[in-house]
Amino acid sequence: MAIFGSDESSAVPGGNVAKPLILALLALLAARYFGGSKKSADAPAPADVPSGRDAGADASPGSILDGLGGLLEQFQKKGFGDTVDSWVKTGANKDITSGEVKEALGGDMVDELARRTGLSRDQVLNELARMLPSAVDRMTPGGRLPSRHEIEQLLR
Repeated sequence: MAIFGSDESSAVPGGNVAKPLILALLALLAARYFGGSKKSADAPAPADVPSGRDAGADASPGSILDGLGGLLEQFQKKGFGDTVDSWVKTGANKDITSGEVKEALGGDMVDELARRTGLSRDQVLNELARMLPSAVDRMTPGGRLPSRHEIEQLLR
């Protein structure tokens, strides 16, 4: 099963926006958390993306896995640990609001995602609030972070 469902019956409404937005988010977070300089998570996102590399274009299984870990860490640092734990663990996923997504990611990250996807800030926040619980749930089979091989299978 793919992370974002099939084209015919997408598990994530608006799947045409979901995949690029989530991949851009995970790639930016991977660059932020695991890039060459390992800058602080509170630093502005655009400065954290290594120069000469479009983080949104690097959707390799490794960058997605690193980005997923960075995403979970970012939400935990901002006080949303119980929420993201519900997404990772088996069972019901807790909802998150667009305001909470903005608080967790920060305005600079939201601005960068809007720039990279062509969506408005409000659209980015609303889409992420709607699809993050399901996307993270699908990327964490068995209530744990996936291996690189599992990410490769999920992206097919």
